[in-house]
Amino acid sequence: MQQDSQTIISETPVKIAENTCYHCGEACPQDTITADEHSFCCDGCYHVYDLLKVTELCDYYAIDGQAGVSPDKSFFAGKFDYLDLPEVSSKILEFTDGHLSQVSWYIPKMHCSSCIWLLEQLYKFNPAIRSSVVNFPEKKVRITFESEKVRPSELATLISGLGYEPYISLNDMTGQQQKKWNRIRLYKIGVAGFCFGNVMMLSFPEYFHLGKDTFDESLRSVFGWLNLALSIPVLLYCASDFFKSAWAALKGKYLNIDAPIVIALLSIFSLSLYQILSATGPGYFDSLTGAVFFMLTGRFFQDKTYAGISFDRDYRSYFPVAVSVLTGKAEIRTPVTDLKAADIILVRNAELIPADSVLLSQEALIDYSFVSGEAEPVRRIKGDTIYAGGKQTGPAIELEIVRKVSQSYLTQLWNNESFSKQKEDQNQMLAARINRYFSVIVLIIALLTFAVWYFILKSPETAFRAFTTCLLVACPCGLLFSSTFTNGNLMALFGKNQCYPKNADAIERLSKIDTVVFDKTGTITRSDDAEVVFVGTKMTDQELAMVKATASQSSHPLSRLVAKSLANVQTGSQKPAHYLEASGSGIRASFGNQTVKLGSAAWAGEQNHREAADNVAYDQHFSRVYVCINDISPGYFLIKVKYRENLHTTIGKLHDHGFNTYLLSGDKPTDQQYLAHLFGSNAHLYFKQKPEDKLAFIATLQEKMHQNVLMVGDGLNDAGALQQSNVGVAVSDDINNFTPSCDMIIEGRQLSRLPAFINLARHGQKIIKASFGISLFYNIGGLFFAIGGQLSPVLAAILMPVSLISIVGFTTIASNVAASRILKN
Repeated sequence: MQQDSQTIISETPVKIAENTCYHCGEACPQDTITADEHSFCCDGCYHVYDLLKVTELCDYYAIDGQAGVSPDKSFFAGKFDYLDLPEVSSKILEFTDGHLSQVSWYIPKMHCSSCIWLLEQLYKFNPAIRSSVVNFPEKKVRITFESEKVRPSELATLISGLGYEPYISLNDMTGQQQKKWNRIRLYKIGVAGFCFGNVMMLSFPEYFHLGKDTFDESLRSVFGWLNLALSIPVLLYCASDFFKSAWAALKGKYLNIDAPIVIALLSIFSLSLYQILSATGPGYFDSLTGAVFFMLTGRFFQDKTYAGISFDRDYRSYFPVAVSVLTGKAEIRTPVTDLKAADIILVRNAELIPADSVLLSQEALIDYSFVSGEAEPVRRIKGDTIYAGGKQTGPAIELEIVRKVSQSYLTQLWNNESFSKQKEDQNQMLAARINRYFSVIVLIIALLTFAVWYFILKSPETAFRAFTTCLLVACPCGLLFSSTFTNGNLMALFGKNQCYPKNADAIERLSKIDTVVFDKTGTITRSDDAEVVFVGTKMTDQELAMVKATASQSSHPLSRLVAKSLANVQTGSQKPAHYLEASGSGIRASFGNQTVKLGSAAWAGEQNHREAADNVAYDQHFSRVYVCINDISPGYFLIKVKYRENLHTTIGKLHDHGFNTYLLSGDKPTDQQYLAHLFGSNAHLYFKQKPEDKLAFIATLQEKMHQNVLMVGDGLNDAGALQQSNVGVAVSDDINNFTPSCDMIIEGRQLSRLPAFINLARHGQKIIKASFGISLFYNIGGLFFAIGGQLSPVLAAILMPVSLISIVGFTTIASNVAASRILKN
């Protein structure tokens, strides 16, 4: 590029601060706060340190070093007062007896062992706190406190002051308790395991044919009755899920995988009961209890995986519980469910607007990216309608409610029928399709075997034994395990690589994908990061400090990015004496006798850099912020939001594997030329897409183009499309926060591995089919002996776990090898 000797293109020079914050470890770009020979980047970090020092908890810093969390700067006094309202406290309390109460709060910023240690020491900050227990996988802390001495609002304020502000949303106010199916399943496994172990112990003499005298026979009879007593709770309680599932399938006029299992269990129990009552044998209660125990364990392995991640969220998960309502001169925190038309509310910087409102303040800058996908905040003036779901990005504003939360624009998104349908159809899964026919075949073989032995060969006892062993040895639970353990292990492997499938069905649907649709803002871009390059004459440290101080005064996103790019520039005590922001033009600030302008070329009074800018080897859609100091322009900042790493490679690999790719963006058509190159010659790029447009587009691809669609999005504006798609993937840099209803959550840094995840899902289906072959080998071999009446239920029961162990070993090794090879590349 041609340019004069005074013009440069370079990263803005910075003055790196030598100090790092003793609490959080971040650099201290401003004048540092010093105490006890330690430096702190802000008052918040110093306040936390001082609080820890007073309570003699500075051992916190010896656990993980500088791993503290700086308190949220948006916190204000009275923020959690609404928690003390009776209608709110009754719903957030897990337990109360009038003296002791208990709450369980989600703490998004919890990230390491020092966080756990500190949150479990809350009783040292306030004696009224009896205990605090952390559930790290779910990032929750359960606090037990004396409700007469400390209020919920004081608890929330305390932990917020430590940097761990609890996340409490409108969804927490429904009063619905989480399902306890995991705990019930554990109870059943525990009971089945206890009974199985004791039955095996009591059956030990039978295995080795010990004792033939009268006393031993008496003991054998007692042991048989004890085994019967132990088997009854296993059959009636532990195996109840199998009976319910089989009954539901029969009502649907088909046989599922649980039908032969139920018949086999009933047959084993009936035959064993007959032998005990008639004193003709010990029964096969070890086979019964062992089968139930192993099958429950396998299903729990699948169900438990990533149970702590929330995949089903609606607008209530994102809305705050309360907002500040202005009554006269008073500010009252009020639950958003109690808002009504004509209420005046105060919304601070970064707070979500909970209901459609009219702006009463002079102006506001509203960020709608989470709802509409538009990356650039929009400016609104007094009298404009502000829709729910937007975020205020400047000073506090006043709004007048025009519609309740339940009637707002955002909630209409959930009225679409796509949110009421269920994607998961267990009857269409590979294992279910094969097992459906396999179950019928096994049942027919068992019935024919019974008929031959009973009616033709006239051997009723052999008929019952052959019938039972046929169902046991060819039990489709082997097929169930091949699918369960393969998908379960795949889910664990996905999770290790920061990709979290909702369930096994999501993995199977992922293997069938042929079309991938991307959202833009926040999905393939990093909206909180940008490439900022200064073009022009090198500025002095003092000039850079004035520019940063000026940009820091504005809430405009470009100004914030400029200020962020100058994070290591020390402003010292630089504060503008006069400040003016002109809508749509720029900002101006005075520092003594010096004046700084930031904004458009016309605002800065500089046109000379336009020609130079056109020659810069950057995309034409870079935003430019011009700088003018004392009527002289040293240059301008080129700003562009960054795309995620390896995006070009990701799209290229999808194309190489034959996937169709689309881009649906609620943003304006910026970077269209770059995106067209990125998505290839046959690029399908659609901009200014509303949420309903995205949903309709996905439906069209499915119905008219007969495609299996994977939708990749990040915000509420993508929620309808994510739900409508065959597989909805939510991209998030925090998997536990701000993810819409989806089938899979993937961390933003792992988006480049999307082709590998799809490939791994496809290999998983091949592994399941191969494991079916192993299971079939055992089944055919076992059936050969079972039909001939040469196999006892005990041997059948032994063959079953041997088969299961083989399947588990094969699927675990095969899936690990496949993951290592695919994800490594």
